[in-house]
Amino acid sequence: MLAAEGLACRRGGRLVFEAVSFALGPGDALLLLGPNGSGKTSLLRLLAGFARPAAGTVLWEGRDIREARAEHAQRLHLVGFADGLKGLLGVAETLLLQTALFGTGPERVAAALETFGLAGRAEDPVRALSSGQRRRLALARLLAVPRPLWLLDEPGVALDRANRARLEAVIEDHRARGGLVVVASHGDVAIRDPLVLELGDGATC
Repeated sequence: MLAAEGLACRRGGRLVFEAVSFALGPGDALLLLGPNGSGKTSLLRLLAGFARPAAGTVLWEGRDIREARAEHAQRLHLVGFADGLKGLLGVAETLLLQTALFGTGPERVAAALETFGLAGRAEDPVRALSSGQRRRLALARLLAVPRPLWLLDEPGVALDRANRARLEAVIEDHRARGGLVVVASHGDVAIRDPLVLELGDGATC
């Protein structure tokens, strides 16, 4: 479903990585490892189509994602360091707005909040949440608006042990349904049987 062929990334005139290739099928997970600055976030952005590679191609079902950028954007979630939340909106309102924008229906909102332990904060404004609660709300969007490709940048940051376990269970359920997951991590979440890509001095997969 998702493949990279000879990807290279330049940032600020520096070659961050090159010759990155892999292929993922339904239910697969790719774990990105490497020190800060090795290009994990940059690779996620390339896979999302939000940045252009210095070389190589990203394919979805054999088709270059640059040929249908809007279509590709609608099949993925990218959860990064910035949570993208509006402080003045309510917790449930945030997810309801997402479901209204993408036509998935509001019935998933309650279950998404329950899964990430936010049901009791549904009517609270986002600005009243702790950093960990904001991270959980950002992750709840994965469930409120189902999409096949999840690109997660250190998703366990700011989560306690119980909520990391919840996230790991959500990821496994997504994979069991045929979804794909690419996770950049410093060991903050456990991923079962992933393909591992180490970025740094020569990417290896």
